[in-house]
Amino acid sequence: MPFVQRDSSGKVIAMFADAGPDHPEHLPAGHPDLAPLAGPDEFTRLDADLIRVIEDVVDVLIQRGLLRLTDLPADAQRKLLTRKGARARLQQGLNLLGPDDVI
Repeated sequence: MPFVQRDSSGKVIAMFADAGPDHPEHLPAGHPDLAPLAGPDEFTRLDADLIRVIEDVVDVLIQRGLLRLTDLPADAQRKLLTRKGARARLQQGLNLLGPDDVI
């Protein structure tokens, strides 16, 4: 159940897990004032965006030799490889030109 910060017009502009000096008001989950901030669709989109960022960070760490894929637990390795394969197939599926085609 979040604590909220409101702007001068009373609109909720941020949510926090704990109370603070600028966000002392507690609202129950599902309160109508929270709907514009973070509905289920918004969290789904944010989660998908964050997953992509994490994948990219792991790729950079591997490329720089700071992490090996085998350093990760087997389940994490499998999930990363599965997503990487799905992304590669999606990108190939969107490639409308062959390797020798020129625009």
